[in-house]
Amino acid sequence: MVKTLNTPSNSLHNRQGKDKHFEVQMKRVFAAFKRKPSTMLMVSIETGILRANICRYVAKWQKINSIHLLKQGLCKVSKHRAGYYTTDTNLFTQPLKLF
Repeated sequence: MVKTLNTPSNSLHNRQGKDKHFEVQMKRVFAAFKRKPSTMLMVSIETGILRANICRYVAKWQKINSIHLLKQGLCKVSKHRAGYYTTDTNLFTQPLKLF
């Protein structure tokens, strides 16, 4: 009998690879926000990671207070109002600046 690709051992192995991929993405996005306060779109363009993934990571980090909305302003890319986020803990104490 031929083993199919849907066996638990193959599924588990493939799943672990996907988790590692997203873990690497999260580290890259976290580092980009730490370098300088940016909008999600700016980080998406800088890292090449989909903005939908970045939104998911930001929501996750907000729940554990690892990211801070530093200010609201015009995005340098889209020219629309957006939030500038940072993961640099030295900047967390600054009050929110509205545009």
